[in-house]
Amino acid sequence: MSATTEVDPPGAGKPLLTSLAIVASCVAFVVIGALQALYGPAIPALREEYGISPAVAGLSLSAHFVGALAGVLIYHLLRGRLNNRVLLGGSYVLMAAGAAVFAFSPAWVLALVGTFVIGLGFGGIDYGLNQLFAVGFGHRSTAMLNLLNGHFGIGAIAGPALIGWLGAEKYPQIFLGIGVISLLIIVTLGGVAAREPQPAPVEGVSATGPRVLPIIAVFIGIYVLHVAIETGVGGWEPTHLEAVGYGAATAATATSAYWAAMTIGRFVVAPLSLRWSAPSILIVCCAGMAGFLLLATIPAVAPYAYFGVGLMIAPIFPTCLPWLNRAVPSVAAAGAYVIAASMIGGVAFPPLLGGVIDTMDVKTVPLVLFVLALLCGVLSLWLRRNAPDPGGVKAPREARRTDAVSTRRT
Repeated sequence: MSATTEVDPPGAGKPLLTSLAIVASCVAFVVIGALQALYGPAIPALREEYGISPAVAGLSLSAHFVGALAGVLIYHLLRGRLNNRVLLGGSYVLMAAGAAVFAFSPAWVLALVGTFVIGLGFGGIDYGLNQLFAVGFGHRSTAMLNLLNGHFGIGAIAGPALIGWLGAEKYPQIFLGIGVISLLIIVTLGGVAAREPQPAPVEGVSATGPRVLPIIAVFIGIYVLHVAIETGVGGWEPTHLEAVGYGAATAATATSAYWAAMTIGRFVVAPLSLRWSAPSILIVCCAGMAGFLLLATIPAVAPYAYFGVGLMIAPIFPTCLPWLNRAVPSVAAAGAYVIAASMIGGVAFPPLLGGVIDTMDVKTVPLVLFVLALLCGVLSLWLRRNAPDPGGVKAPREARRTDAVSTRRT
């Protein structure tokens, strides 16, 4: 087996999407990023229209996430029976239909059904496209996944900005417009491969070894922990900054900058991932998270430190997914497990973290999250030792040297 084959096994190095389909996928991630971020800014209009409390209005996001989790699992279960075009097309239709129901529902219960249906489509698109990008570009998959998920961040920034520009009362038209875009993306699905090729055995990786389950468990642990830190900073940064002396406007601006940093970080890491291996990027990110969270305990630099935390968190999700697929190629469900875990973590950890902080001073928020970052770092070191990345970026150079030597010998 040549070095090139080790890096890009048959089928893994062949793009599963045409250029048009890649662009459409990035647009799809802008759409789902905007959708997830629209519920909060729409709450005032929802309360006025349906006469509900803030807590009840917040159920819209909960129903969305429950649907998204179900969408991931259903998509995975149907992968063996239906092809990618059918599953992605169905997901876009579900998202569009749910958006229409949510936009024009005469009753709050029906509106919640709409958000659940949006979530079903959202989960299918999130899982389906992440999986295609994770296996479809060979050693460039990490870079492509960072680009894809960077567009999610663009949508998450643009969605609330659109509400702010048009007004919360215009949320039905905004959701309907997003549904129309979802339907238009369907016409590009001809550029998506019907099925992914079966992964070829990779030298040095055991398909059924005793460490397969521990490796998957550790990846899940990293996903849960980094999502806990991500949502913890996003939810508690304003409160912490106000507690250490910053005004409400400054705290809100710093929190917006933190979310922007998560988008910037993915675009920055995309080219770097062509030169640095996934284990190296993960370890640097975990160390960076821990370091910036310690800096956040110093009031004078806390807003800037949180921006740094966002930069460090950003690459973890899209960098680890291709590595996971290469590390355990025999476990098709591995990607579904970690994506589902990240969604569960996003729902479960904010109240859990809130409970911990309620027993402590809010000024300890960075220290609590620092402990989680340390745990994430420990797990990343274990993975580097026990699940070395067979798709390391140095391998293409190795392949060229090997080919050159073979040519000279011939």
